[in-house]
Amino acid sequence: MATNSTTPWWLKIWQEQKENIKVLAIALSLSLFVRILIAEPRYIPSDSMLPTLEVGDRLVIEKVSYNFHPPGTGDIIVFEPPQQLQRYGYAKNQAFIKRIIGLPGDTIRIEDGIVYINDQPLAENYIAEPPEYSLQNSFQVPEDKYFVMGDNRNNSNDSHVWGFLPRKNIIGRAIFRFWPYQRLGSVN
Repeated sequence: MATNSTTPWWLKIWQEQKENIKVLAIALSLSLFVRILIAEPRYIPSDSMLPTLEVGDRLVIEKVSYNFHPPGTGDIIVFEPPQQLQRYGYAKNQAFIKRIIGLPGDTIRIEDGIVYINDQPLAENYIAEPPEYSLQNSFQVPEDKYFVMGDNRNNSNDSHVWGFLPRKNIIGRAIFRFWPYQRLGSVN
């Protein structure tokens, strides 16, 4: 499109940069779509998941798979704090990261440093050390809720402190560590 000397300066810039602006708008829209619905990066701010995750690790959290299957035992998840934690001052948008230990219907107890799921000891080669606390009375995980714990059992604000995590609070599952480079790889 030809411009003449009476064309305003901003229209000249628009005409010259229209294609670049379209590409930028599409890229921004795609990145927002991916972040909101598919995956997002997260930063680990605490040592509650040591030794599996270290302070400063950066992870990719995928948000799609739980639309097709329920969360499973051992999954490392990111979630919004439940009401119990919000009452203690945690913001609704302050994400937590923990490992799913108990599924809906599971019976759990913690005794002598061992976590029992349905009266079977849980093999936990990923924890920093055995829990120094006990929950000797067995309890059942309610429907549509989960029992989550940090891998750093004795330094984790988790379900043994505040109770069950509602399914609706789960944001997604940690799948990949992209920083630091030396620890690049999948998160198990």
